[in-house]
Amino acid sequence: MIHNDVIRSIRYMLEINDNKLIQIIKLDGLSLLQSEIEAFVKKEDDVGFIPCPDIVMSHFLNGLIYFKRGKDESRPPLATEEFVSNNTILKKLRVAFELKDDDIATILNEAGFKVTTTELGSFFRKEDHRNFRPCGDQFLRNFLKGLTARVKS
Repeated sequence: MIHNDVIRSIRYMLEINDNKLIQIIKLDGLSLLQSEIEAFVKKEDDVGFIPCPDIVMSHFLNGLIYFKRGKDESRPPLATEEFVSNNTILKKLRVAFELKDDDIATILNEAGFKVTTTELGSFFRKEDHRNFRPCGDQFLRNFLKGLTARVKS
């Protein structure tokens, strides 16, 4: 799933504007211009669209965790990933929204996507683990849809 879609989905879910997006990303130490954010939230076929790089997505997800849960200065800062996969997005959203595996399974089931907690566990494993499974675009899209419904209700 392209990062721009994830940002737009979370922006809609939390009902935040471009300035708030800039503030959330800045929580993790990255400063962006208004024009950059505007380009990231445009649709792919719109004039001025720019694909969101992995590093910006990583700062956004870390900032989202700080925004939702608060920043604990006594703990080390969150790692900034050079490559952000769907699995990474799912992990960071789980932390930001304080979700357990059962919560994620319920969210997905309510979105019409049946999954067991055992299947979910495979998405949160390290890539070199024998039970690791890559998170697909459809899975992440359904999770975001279900999470949006939960947050907005």
